[in-house]
Amino acid sequence: MNWEIIGWTCVTVGVLFGICMLVLSILSARNMKKNREAMKELQEKIQIGARVLFGGGIYGKIVKIQGDVIDVEMTKGMVVQISRYGIQDVVSDK
Repeated sequence: MNWEIIGWTCVTVGVLFGICMLVLSILSARNMKKNREAMKELQEKIQIGARVLFGGGIYGKIVKIQGDVIDVEMTKGMVVQISRYGIQDVVSDK
């Protein structure tokens, strides 16, 4: 058995594995940065009077903001409290 060949093969596999991990971590960091920027942009759009879409597909209109808790009017006279992080999108009235 030639231990030198086995050793170099292990080193080669280790280097390739390290390169793959480096590429994956770089791609992951880029995607996380894009998601962070999108979330920041969404949070900036949240203001009183904005029409919002929840993750469950329900629409409502923001009537009051208290930190992380938002009062949203679903229909005339029906107001619910939600977390600001439950909002999926701020939609424009068409």
